[in-house]
Amino acid sequence: MERKPFFYDITLRDGNQALKKPWNLEEKEKIFNTLIDLNVDGIEIGFPHSSNMDFESTKYLASLAPKNIVVSGLARTKKEDIDDCNKAICQAHKPRIHTFVTLSPFHLKYVLNKTYGEVSKNAIEAVKYARSILKKDGEIEFSVEHFGDCSENLDEVIRTLKEIVNAGATIINLPNTVERYRPKHIINMVEKVYNALPKEIMISVHNHNDLGMATATTVESYFVGATQLECCLNGLGERCGNTNFYEVAVALYNNGVKTDLNYNKFYETAIMISEMSKVEIPEKSPLIGKEALAHRSGIHQDGAIKTKDMQMGAYRPIKPSLIGRENSEQIGFTSQSGKTAIFDIISGANYPITMQEAIRIAPYFKQKAELVGELNLDEMIKLYFDTVFNVEGPFRLIDFNELTKDNYKLMFEYNKKLYEIESTGNGPVDACLLALKQAGFEQKLLHYEQKALDEDKLGSGAYAMSVIYFEDKNKKQIIARAFDTSTKKANVKAIFNGLNILNLV
Repeated sequence: MERKPFFYDITLRDGNQALKKPWNLEEKEKIFNTLIDLNVDGIEIGFPHSSNMDFESTKYLASLAPKNIVVSGLARTKKEDIDDCNKAICQAHKPRIHTFVTLSPFHLKYVLNKTYGEVSKNAIEAVKYARSILKKDGEIEFSVEHFGDCSENLDEVIRTLKEIVNAGATIINLPNTVERYRPKHIINMVEKVYNALPKEIMISVHNHNDLGMATATTVESYFVGATQLECCLNGLGERCGNTNFYEVAVALYNNGVKTDLNYNKFYETAIMISEMSKVEIPEKSPLIGKEALAHRSGIHQDGAIKTKDMQMGAYRPIKPSLIGRENSEQIGFTSQSGKTAIFDIISGANYPITMQEAIRIAPYFKQKAELVGELNLDEMIKLYFDTVFNVEGPFRLIDFNELTKDNYKLMFEYNKKLYEIESTGNGPVDACLLALKQAGFEQKLLHYEQKALDEDKLGSGAYAMSVIYFEDKNKKQIIARAFDTSTKKANVKAIFNGLNILNLV
């Protein structure tokens, strides 16, 4: 689709008016400059007639607007509102007067207490007046407040909109001011208006999120003809908020719709807006929530880890870096998690682990998580050390000493029976294995390695780590580890850890 969406941000007006403490001029300027950095197409900067403070802030921000961005002010269909709006925005390079009134039968009867004819005539005259006082290259936007409640008189509304277009409006906004119905109901109404009006008229949508479907309605409205998408940073706005800016932008991006937005600034912007508005981002909020990219189910974790470096992830909608979230895909461990999470978290903390070891120790992690809930990194590392470097079982090493060169004494228990054996071998590993053979516990050593543990943290003070590879009765390789300040003791501890692992197989 060649038609490019027009992102019209309403954070400074609709978002601001819903805050417990509205922003001051300095804060508004910071957000205004942020929107410029995001490269939005239009910004609604205020409601000039609502207060002197809003008039002055709108006027000031309009003076800062770059040539490529439309700036608008909101006005009711009243002459005094339109006059103040024009005065506030007239110095902008691309000014717009946005005037509105309801045409909903319910609101005409119970809120305005006026007839459709009265309000329709007033709307047409207001647009004519706005067009007459705004400079030639300025724009007029008209909104049918509560358009979502106009299904019963939609044909009448369309006839009025045609007259409003003839009066000078070039943008027709169709707000779902209170979300009551399913998206398809609103989308059908938007499409009908789009098909009825001249194609040079820009159709706009402005959806509130009372039932949590504003993003869906906005995105699908684009595909039936709406070009201007009125959105709010962080989904701020009255009641449950307005359409979330980031969600709409990313949904369109995923569907191949090109925009000029700077997506990589989304996440930092969301954090800033949350701090400035004092409105916390829900942890499960799409894209920007703390938990938006967290995985705890073992199946999900397995897929997420296998595809974490790919553009498309098994269990995420985007590559996090698209919106400026670097390394944000989180793997948490709960009783629902599995071996892949253990492997990823422990290896990510720069500790050695194999998938075989992760499989073996997973039951201990699950058991712990069942008692306390999600395990934090410190808890996982402690459990890793307890289950990898200190494997419990029938074998217990008591002592291993070198008596003379290549002559050693091994003391250990098996099922609480004490063994004391002397042996001579080619080094401590060979001597220990020979002593075990004499005691009736012969094991087939495949390979062993010496490494440093915590070298990146302790440097020269790192522990000696021994890695032993045994073969079990099924001829499968078993890995055992141990560490100590003494290389000799690390070797023997690893052998005994291996013996206990073999008894678990």
